Amino acid sequence: MLDFINNILWGYILIIVLIGCAVYFTFRSRFVQFRLFKEMVRLLGDSGAKDEDKDGDGGHHHISSFQAFTISLASRVGTGNLAGVASAIAIGGPGAVFWMWLIALLGASSAFVESTLAQLYKTRHDKAYVGGPAYYMRKGLNSRWMSITFAILITLTFGFAFNSVQSNTICEALSKAFGWNPLYAGTALTAVTLIIIFGGVHRIAKVSSIIVPVMALGYILLALIIVAMRISELPHVIRLIISHAFGWEQVFGGGVGMAVMQGIKRGLFSNEAGMGSAPNAAATASVSHPVKQGLIQALGVFTDTLLICTCTAFIILFSGAPLDGTLDGVQLTQQALTNEVGSIGEIFVAIAIFFFAFSSILGNYYYGEANIHFITKRRIYILLYRLSVAAFVMFGALTTLRIAWSLADLMMALMTLCNLLAIIRLAPVAFTLLKDYVLQKKKQSDPVFHKSSLPPEIRKNIELWE
Repeated sequence: MLDFINNILWGYILIIVLIGCAVYFTFRSRFVQFRLFKEMVRLLGDSGAKDEDKDGDGGHHHISSFQAFTISLASRVGTGNLAGVASAIAIGGPGAVFWMWLIALLGASSAFVESTLAQLYKTRHDKAYVGGPAYYMRKGLNSRWMSITFAILITLTFGFAFNSVQSNTICEALSKAFGWNPLYAGTALTAVTLIIIFGGVHRIAKVSSIIVPVMALGYILLALIIVAMRISELPHVIRLIISHAFGWEQVFGGGVGMAVMQGIKRGLFSNEAGMGSAPNAAATASVSHPVKQGLIQALGVFTDTLLICTCTAFIILFSGAPLDGTLDGVQLTQQALTNEVGSIGEIFVAIAIFFFAFSSILGNYYYGEANIHFITKRRIYILLYRLSVAAFVMFGALTTLRIAWSLADLMMALMTLCNLLAIIRLAPVAFTLLKDYVLQKKKQSDPVFHKSSLPPEIRKNIELWE
């Protein structure tokens, strides 16, 4: 039943809406993800806006642009990069990689819009900024039912469904590499998760800012070494990807449709552009202009898909690992690395997937917590949520790969549709902010936003940005 519903959603509805929105945002923003790429990189070092300690309580506990970037990247960089890419290639063929690239290039504009809106409509909670789709649906669209629906969907999707996928993949990789029993591995993973998430968002930011750069750079370095060793085969691999994305054999055999569906589905799972997840992290940053986090999160999409996912795809296609479906998910990636560097490759993937997926568990948890705060201020629900997250981490360790992915695909589709319906209506506000940012940038080095620059009907629902 889950597979049937997913085929309907992903085969028709979501792909059309997702690509349609991404194309519209790209043209309407005048290709913001490309023309301001240099500015995206520069903003990683932005120290953020500084609040005065008006209450004499030590000020507000806001995080920097780089920390917000790593929290969202912690969720993006995970199972989707190693197991998701492998599944896309195993099911959709090499052509799926092209569609992953395309959805990243276009989808970065969706990431820009949603994260800019999250910054604009953010609020304060316990001396920290919080925000995201639920907040801009409530304040920007004046739609309480839509905001509550999204808050519930993202909590279920990330806190439960996605974390089940992450823990499932970790335990599968550890079992293949070291022969560890999933029950024992899942128990240890659940315990460590509980220890960290009870420390709150600032502990997550601290852990993510250390783990993510190290693990991403290490994995990219290994992939680049493998590409350099097989550089003469790179043109062949690129031709293989392009030909399977558009080849006549694939058209008549139905392979193009499968490549498109798998490439976009796994690309979205990996980079989350337009899904409504990264805006929750983007809203926590202290910046002088909302557009700054919009650009930062667009860069996150490029980092995830064009760098890390491509690394995995090249490793698999260089290796000669079987693409006939006998191997799928992280096992295909493990086999590919084993073919390239020997038995150490299998162990390396197990270690890499642990750090990738575990950092995703932390980022996923935070998205749920932020949205529970939106629904209710009662701390008992946060406690219940934390315990439930731990339960689903354990569930993922013991369930099958198919059940974990099917549940994640269904929840991801529902959540993404809800978010896209909101940002397509609020996009003109984001484009107004972008125009303001570009004009200020021409006059001064560091643009500063004030809500007084917006029309009265828009600024009346904005709490901050005096």
